[in-house]
Amino acid sequence: MTTVREAGRAPQRQPEQTPAPDRWYRSVPDTARAARAAVQAAPRRPLAVASAVALVSLIAYATVRHFVGTSMVDMVVYRAEGSAVAHGRDLYALRVTEWKLPATYPPFAAMLFVPTTWFGLGFLRVAITAGNVVLLGVLAHLSFRLVDWPRRDLRPIGVVLVAGLGVWLEPVFTTLRYGQINLALACLILWDLNRPDGRRSKGIAIGIAAGIKLTPGLFAVYLLITGRVRAAFVAGLTFLATFAVGAAVLPGATWGFWTKYLYDSSRVGKTEIVDNQSVRGAVARLLHTADPGTLATLAGAVVAVAGLATAAWAHRSARWLPRGEAWGVCCAAVTAVLISPISWTHHWVWCVPMLVLLAAEAAHERSRPASVRRLRWRPILALTLLAFLSFSMWIVPHKGDLDQHLPALHQVPAAVYPLTGTAFLAVAAFRVAARRRAAGEPLVRLPQQRPGARPESPRSQDDRQPVG
Repeated sequence: MTTVREAGRAPQRQPEQTPAPDRWYRSVPDTARAARAAVQAAPRRPLAVASAVALVSLIAYATVRHFVGTSMVDMVVYRAEGSAVAHGRDLYALRVTEWKLPATYPPFAAMLFVPTTWFGLGFLRVAITAGNVVLLGVLAHLSFRLVDWPRRDLRPIGVVLVAGLGVWLEPVFTTLRYGQINLALACLILWDLNRPDGRRSKGIAIGIAAGIKLTPGLFAVYLLITGRVRAAFVAGLTFLATFAVGAAVLPGATWGFWTKYLYDSSRVGKTEIVDNQSVRGAVARLLHTADPGTLATLAGAVVAVAGLATAAWAHRSARWLPRGEAWGVCCAAVTAVLISPISWTHHWVWCVPMLVLLAAEAAHERSRPASVRRLRWRPILALTLLAFLSFSMWIVPHKGDLDQHLPALHQVPAAVYPLTGTAFLAVAAFRVAARRRAAGEPLVRLPQQRPGARPESPRSQDDRQPVG
């Protein structure tokens, strides 16, 4: 709560409002010192217990991983892309692994993969797995900051628990299994969104993430429709800079990617398989076809408009909605993975901030007096957690072409993430509407807020208004 109040007073303090100069990289040592201080302030016994639980969980994960086997095929593709750049080979002609997988990211991303060629595959398997576990903890920390929950001295305990236990969430499990970069991208985006709106460089990390993988560009749209125009343009210009770098170093690959390979969906994978947890994938399985056509496009468009509208509505209702920015960011993230033509299960690592947000709502619900307490957020949290722990899409028969012929009873578990994401957006809309009604505000009129201003004390207002 102290953080929110200080942020609410920030516009009155000239040095914070107009930092001079805005060199974001200088904050790294300060962040390290703050992390050390937070660990020192954490209760010793709970932190030790959490560390022990996390260690046991990671040992169990390593054991399961050993017996299940992990190909880390995406890591192999990344390394091959970096090798193609380093040795001047045709980037988009390569085919690697037994599945003959091609390069699918922009040339800028392939350039960033060059350092992976300096090490052997055995070392990379260990380093990237360990790095992803660390990134999972970082994502938890950024999620706690976004939600402003729990107390600061308890957050190191939460980070340790999420890093240790979060490996069992299916999107995280498959990210580790394939050696994917989803956690790194989510950390880049969430770090940027957590920064004060007054920062001139806000949007740079989102632009870099979009330059690596196009989907994060939707967060620039989120910044734009929530009135943070400068940050949106910074993100857009940064993305253009990544394009320029790719064009300067790899002109042929850049031309090929943006004029041909980007639009060849067969390079990415099949739309109808259960691995694809987007709206389009769910519609394809429902229609028993590999090309769901116009219906899937319309469904995606409806979800895009509804999701972004809900995200903007939550952000602009932060005066009455506790954790309004967190609701907005999570809605934007869910919308991004829902409307992407292909969203593999590991793209849903955004379940981490989603679950943290729902846990904060459940904790606040539990802290209310018994006379006004309602059992709503805890069941929602439990169901959402169950969805991301279920691995249900892998349980239904899906070998060969069975994805295209799933019976009605198998459609729900095969589309568990699109259904969960759509339900999350609906819950967010009901949450915003309830808070606005409780405050006596009309649902459609948006409040006029100062640029960069934040609500003074949303948590205290939530205490005064038990409705919603």
